[in-house]
Amino acid sequence: MGIAERKQRQREEIRAGILDAAWHLVHDEGWAALSIRKIAEAIEYSAPVVYDHFDNKDAILAEFNKKGFQLLGSQLQAARQRHTSPAAQLEAIGAAYWNFAFEHRQYYQLMFSLGIPTCESARKIPEVGECMDVIRCAIEHIIKAYGNEAMDPFLKFQAFLSMIHGLVSINIIGPANNEELNRLVLQDLISGFIKGCKA
Repeated sequence: MGIAERKQRQREEIRAGILDAAWHLVHDEGWAALSIRKIAEAIEYSAPVVYDHFDNKDAILAEFNKKGFQLLGSQLQAARQRHTSPAAQLEAIGAAYWNFAFEHRQYYQLMFSLGIPTCESARKIPEVGECMDVIRCAIEHIIKAYGNEAMDPFLKFQAFLSMIHGLVSINIIGPANNEELNRLVLQDLISGFIKGCKA
């Protein structure tokens, strides 16, 4: 291995170490406690080393946003592919979305700015659109299957996202509620949404 390859590998290792340290800080102290200084202390480097790999804290948050939306998108796509009927696909997507939110709380809180400042740069990453496209396409499929040409797919997409995100948010930032009841509410919401897509 040449000098250039060694330097590149070392750079990649430091970058990975920064992200790993940042994730541990988030896990232990929450997103609000994350800072370049704390990351530098955790990896036992100076702050300029961190800045050499990431322009600022927002750049680190954007990286986690990217990973979060990649993970959510892959789980939604996998849930959709397990079914052939449009209604079953959307129900599976709703359940997968719910499961992701509670299995990956730290990611979800960052991705949807629950209790932390909005990271504007993170909203521009392609993975956000790719993830949302899974939901949007499933809704378009349902509307087409029902032959409801007068319905606006974008409006229904916004309604679905607002509905499911609202229920998740209430349960993430509010007091612990009955898990079984919450799932029944989720199923009822999705069932009502699907019926509303019919002509």
